Amino acid sequence: MKWKQVLAIVGISAATTFGSIFAYNKFIAPERYAVGTATGGLPVNYAGFTGNTGNPAETVDLTRAANAAVPAVVHIKTKIPAKKVSNLRRNNEMFDDWFGDFFGGSPNVIPEQRASGSGVLISEDGYIVTNNHVISNGNDGVADEINVTLNNRKSYKARLIGRDPSSDLAVLKIDGNKFPFLIYGNNANLQLGQWVLAIGYPLTLETTVTAGIVSATGRSININRRQSETPVESFIQTDAAVNQGNSGGALVNPSGELIGINSAILAPTGTYAGYSFAIPVNIVKKIVDDIIRFGDVQRGYLGINYIATDDLSDDERKAQGLPTNTDGVLVSGVSPEGGAAAAGIKKGDIITKVNGAAVNSGIQMSAQIANFRPGDKVEVVYLRNNKEVATQVVLKKKGDVITQNIGNRLGAELTTLDKAKARQYGISGGVVVNKITDGGPISRTRMQPGFVIISVNGQEVGSVDALAQLLTAAGGPVRVEGIYPGYDGTYTYPMNLDQ
Repeated sequence: MKWKQVLAIVGISAATTFGSIFAYNKFIAPERYAVGTATGGLPVNYAGFTGNTGNPAETVDLTRAANAAVPAVVHIKTKIPAKKVSNLRRNNEMFDDWFGDFFGGSPNVIPEQRASGSGVLISEDGYIVTNNHVISNGNDGVADEINVTLNNRKSYKARLIGRDPSSDLAVLKIDGNKFPFLIYGNNANLQLGQWVLAIGYPLTLETTVTAGIVSATGRSININRRQSETPVESFIQTDAAVNQGNSGGALVNPSGELIGINSAILAPTGTYAGYSFAIPVNIVKKIVDDIIRFGDVQRGYLGINYIATDDLSDDERKAQGLPTNTDGVLVSGVSPEGGAAAAGIKKGDIITKVNGAAVNSGIQMSAQIANFRPGDKVEVVYLRNNKEVATQVVLKKKGDVITQNIGNRLGAELTTLDKAKARQYGISGGVVVNKITDGGPISRTRMQPGFVIISVNGQEVGSVDALAQLLTAAGGPVRVEGIYPGYDGTYTYPMNLDQ
């Protein structure tokens, strides 16, 4: 009996002790946070990982992708022969020429120029995609001579099929068959942290392969504004080392598929500094197909003027009547002939998505529209009075709508000056006033048909599109400068757009 009593006392004491500890931990003890651990299971952002092995990263073999891609990446070399400068001079250049001649210089001769870059074979019969800036002559034209050398050291003369400065893409062709080529991938499947390879001919080296990861997608860095008034940018950002000469080369995934064309670097020192940018293959596919099939890019037109909300301060948002926490593109005007107007979009609406992708800037919106042709339908989501509305917009042909709009506004028939004639006139570009109708702002000036507009308020005009943008931004009184072909001098006409 005594042993039973002792055991009972011990049991009761133990139960009391454990009960007290449980009650303390449950109801009294201060809460402790498990920082950086997964004692309660993996958090929701790790849902893509299977199991909890402690080493979720997979080993990736990049050798097969490199071996498949290297033969299809080519070296592009361009040459611009020495040329004499045109005798059409500005007044302040006369003395420069005189001093150069006096001291034995040759200011009237531009020496021969050579450059190199990379390209990617995309068909067995010799189509090549590269950057527009690789084959450019630096003056809105193309290099006189383009040579292509394959990885097997065979060289070919290349001819230009077409180019698109807005996206910085160009298509070349070499004669032959059974060339190695890269298969298109799908950049919509890219994920942050995914391995990629950059392949090209940097710094005059032979074929070079570098590896990195996808750092970001949908980047815009405004670099294409250097060569186009209507830039299209939605770059894949990587940390694969890319240098001068890599431009136009391939960005491939571990399966050896082409997912981008290497195009730019952010380089404060002029060489690679950790950031490189590639044009997504889905944009490449559409533009290359347009150039090969139609000879030019068939780009759809939404038909709006806009202000990107990410460029506005809080005070500017309030002045526009916008909520401070809303991102998107503010519609500041709608073309009556554009697709947006037909779909019901109005001034004051805020476009937040195009084709299912969020847009915060005009370049992002343009990149989404760049995937479509005139006549295609694209879904546009916008906010009106803080209510979300989705609509289908049928895209128009951009040039037709812009020309008609600005022509109606000015009271004139306008065309973009042909590049060959621009060179003949000694100017970089302009807009020809073919016909003037009564009642428009131009009819209230002394301007005559045949006038070539070359600038507005001192800003150069190279196309009808550029003229429309400048006049829309200016409004009110403007100063239009230009020339009459065959006559000396520049003529200036003041004009009031509000009359």
